[in-house]
Amino acid sequence: MNWAHLIVVPVILPLTAAAAMLLMGGGQRGKAVVSVLAAAAGLAVALALMACTLRSPSPGAIGVYLPSNWEVPFGIVLAVDRLSALMLVLTGIVGLATLVYSTARWDKGGVHFHSLVQLQLMGLNGAFLTADIFNLFVFFEIALAASYALLLHGSGRARVGAGLHYIAINLLASSLFLIGVAVLYGITGTLNMADMAMKLPQVPAEDRGLLHAGAAILGIAFLAKAAMWPLNSWLTPAYAAASAPVAALFVLLTKLGIYAALRTWSLLLSAEPAMPEVFGREALVYGGLATLALGSLGMLGVQQLRRLAGYAVIVSSGTLLAAIGFAYAPLAGAALFYLAVSTLGTAALFLLSELVERSREGVVTAPADFDDEDDAQPLYVDDPDRHAPRSPDDEVPVGRAIPGTMAYLGLSFVVCGLLIAGLPPFSGFLAKFAMIAALLDAGEAVLASASWAFFGLTIGSGFLATIVLSRAGMRYFWAPQDRAAPAVRWIEGAPVGGLLLVAAAMAVFAQPVLAYTRAAASGVFESTPYVEAILSAKPVPGPGRPGDSREAPRR
Repeated sequence: MNWAHLIVVPVILPLTAAAAMLLMGGGQRGKAVVSVLAAAAGLAVALALMACTLRSPSPGAIGVYLPSNWEVPFGIVLAVDRLSALMLVLTGIVGLATLVYSTARWDKGGVHFHSLVQLQLMGLNGAFLTADIFNLFVFFEIALAASYALLLHGSGRARVGAGLHYIAINLLASSLFLIGVAVLYGITGTLNMADMAMKLPQVPAEDRGLLHAGAAILGIAFLAKAAMWPLNSWLTPAYAAASAPVAALFVLLTKLGIYAALRTWSLLLSAEPAMPEVFGREALVYGGLATLALGSLGMLGVQQLRRLAGYAVIVSSGTLLAAIGFAYAPLAGAALFYLAVSTLGTAALFLLSELVERSREGVVTAPADFDDEDDAQPLYVDDPDRHAPRSPDDEVPVGRAIPGTMAYLGLSFVVCGLLIAGLPPFSGFLAKFAMIAALLDAGEAVLASASWAFFGLTIGSGFLATIVLSRAGMRYFWAPQDRAAPAVRWIEGAPVGGLLLVAAAMAVFAQPVLAYTRAAASGVFESTPYVEAILSAKPVPGPGRPGDSREAPRR
């Protein structure tokens, strides 16, 4: 399978687009076109990589690329398997939707908005592809550095206050990340994750305490970025203060923390007896359950849609961390299905919340914060008197017609609510059902004391989410009978519908999607093929004399 060169494209493409836009001057229209086209191309590449993993007869299909063309483990390594391909596709879908949404007005709040988004996409893609723990830190920091500027995009007191808190917490987590990497490097003498997994069994018994300490420090950094309680106080204020497209894009950052924890932890688990299977298991399970419970209670105490969406992200993180912590591949496969559904649902809710809240703010025409003459036309601009009786002969005997905008927003909100709460017939229900079924089938293979807690909290969180979202729906769509519908442009409504359609399609094609995620989870927990594929990768021979097959010397 000759697809190695395609692996580096998700990193090179957004980097090239960001650099090109920096040279384009101040015109936003041209930058928007370049950015959206780059995001669409990145999604196409991600889908191609996923197709390559699907075509392989092995569930653990892995493609390896050596950007520096150095021997493993001395050079940088990029690797793609089913898990990383899934994360690349999710990044492409959410990134494209948020960029299209932002072109209505949000990208006009800053000259470098599109460049920053492309840099964040580059950091996310690179982190999902790298097989080197230090480069995982580098790509993490690229994504976070872009997110700092994007959070402050549009300025405002609330964004500055939440942004400073967000920056401080993430800088502390990054410092712990670097300390953990340094400790592991000092113990094992390598930064390549596959090579590290091979060397961990050789660590002397007297150094294993330090090894566990380094792994724990690294885990704290990942879990802070994944929004595990009590390290998640930064998330809800920051995501609520950010602009709608930025908040939707930030959903991927918490999933990056979960991905990093799953990838590194599974490799460490394979290195028995130096890193026994029980290491960190209870912390993930019980920490995830606490995050799930407190996130669900947090949803009950908020009224603003954006804060509700922020707590939905926390609930998703808690569910995923607890499911991963059981270290049971069928449960983790169902959890990856849930990861995809929750990412799409919460991203759509962030985009939808800004559209819905326009009506409460009295905005019946397009917001003029960043408007200019190039703005797109509204989807609907409803006249408050449009449906009022014009004469006694025209009087409507029963009710009033629902404006098209409110019908579209209301239907989208219902679908978002069903996805997040995990109610039938959408994919959120199927994902939760698959997790519960896998947990019940596991028997004694998982922590018995925590399995029933996970069972109860998964169902209970869905019940609480149903109450909260129903209350919000009545508040925004039922109670304000005399409030005019807000103006929504096609370019704003279409990305919300697109995200929800993808989530709905996952319900229709649930069987192949679930088969894919289960294979991805099996490949993660049975990490031997991943390790062997990376360690067996060879540099491309350099140019030599005719007939000379020796490699050219490298520095």
